[in-house]
Amino acid sequence: MAAAEPKPPMGAAAARRLARSCWSAFWDYETPKVIVVKNRRLGIVYRAVQLLILLYFVWYVFIVQKSYQDSETGPESSVITKVKGITLSEHKVWDVEEYVKPPEGGSVFSIITRIEVTPFQTLGTCAESMRVSNATCDSDEDCVAGQLDMLGNGLRTGRCVPYYHGSSKTCEVSAWCPVEDGASVSQFLGTMAPNFTILIKNSIHYPKFQFSKGNIENRKGGYLKHCTFHEVSDLYCPIFKLGYIVEQAGENFTELAHTGGVIGVIINWDCDLDLSASECNPKYSFRRLDPKHIPASSGYNFRFAKYYKINGSITRTLIKAYGIRIDVIVHGQAGKFSLIPTIINLATALTSIGVGSFLCDWILLTFMNKNKVYSHKKFDKVCTPSHSSGSWPVTLALVLGQAPPPPYPCSPDPGQAGQLQSEGQSQARAVPPPWPCPTSAPSEQMVDAPERGAGPGICASESSQQDCVLTDARGLAQL
Repeated sequence: MAAAEPKPPMGAAAARRLARSCWSAFWDYETPKVIVVKNRRLGIVYRAVQLLILLYFVWYVFIVQKSYQDSETGPESSVITKVKGITLSEHKVWDVEEYVKPPEGGSVFSIITRIEVTPFQTLGTCAESMRVSNATCDSDEDCVAGQLDMLGNGLRTGRCVPYYHGSSKTCEVSAWCPVEDGASVSQFLGTMAPNFTILIKNSIHYPKFQFSKGNIENRKGGYLKHCTFHEVSDLYCPIFKLGYIVEQAGENFTELAHTGGVIGVIINWDCDLDLSASECNPKYSFRRLDPKHIPASSGYNFRFAKYYKINGSITRTLIKAYGIRIDVIVHGQAGKFSLIPTIINLATALTSIGVGSFLCDWILLTFMNKNKVYSHKKFDKVCTPSHSSGSWPVTLALVLGQAPPPPYPCSPDPGQAGQLQSEGQSQARAVPPPWPCPTSAPSEQMVDAPERGAGPGICASESSQQDCVLTDARGLAQL
């Protein structure tokens, strides 16, 4: 007697069924089904969502953002500056060569408005500044010889000496003497500084569109000698007064001249190259860039020295300068019509209009009365007859509703169809069950009105049995 073959495990059988189901579902074809729902409130929501989406794309995307254009940001730019004017301090007359640093005329430069001068410094030994930590002393024991403080002025000698003024004492250092705090003199240069004129020559180039332009108008050579900038009448005369720049930045000139600060001159070139080149104009704006409200780091200053010889010994004048630093910043964007971004944004707009359908479907399936009837009518599954003896073109025509009805009777009543199937096993084997009548209209309507006559719907079947059942068109009409 042969041994019984072992049965495959239940898990393997379930996996095979799942694989066959997935493989069969992979070849299914899905097509949208059109159902017209006669509900005014839902229709208002649907059209309102479509209108909002349409307004967003027409007004914001195409008109404001100009998304139909190909764009380029960050133009290639060059900046040349030149300052003119003289001013007075308590001791001398200052010209451009002395108060502008650096003198090359680049996009970043400083105009000195106040200085603290320490004259006649020579290499030697002197008292350290009292601002340096641990510099005060009472005796030589408080000073360590050879100690070097990185925030100090020199190398300590180990002696405690009297300070430059008063009765205090500090450690002696080997440095440029006297140190800055001991003999500095303050001078204010800002009396005539508001009348300084600054020429800002700027040229830009957009390589993608091969477009170039400058901020100086093509006029006679003497034009720039007699003009100053005005936003309306002299837009292409980029000569600004220093006082005008500080005022437009919202600052007080006297206060800024004493403490120093950084002012940004922003030149913006936003050009619509679909228009003529004369419509591409620079726009100037001014604002302060450094943090003036932080006491620990407010203001702007720097140091430099001038060297010379007196009686054969090297001497220098140390200058701590406070001033207004000007940063010229250029940016912009150019755009020109292009077919590719236009097609992309139009396709996005048309696709986004479908959001209204998604929202209304969600409302119908979730919140509205008789949502189960709507779900039943919206999602149908059409099965092809497995026992059909006709060729595949005839079968396809039957599915699409383009072929004549089958030779056996068609039952429009679901109750009658069930009665015919229960009359006996022998009769069921001889005569196949009746086919449902195909619908002639491509869409169905769901109305809020009272019941009206409707033909039977498409034949739908459950996936497990493959048996066709008629949908209830009369229940759909009650929505």
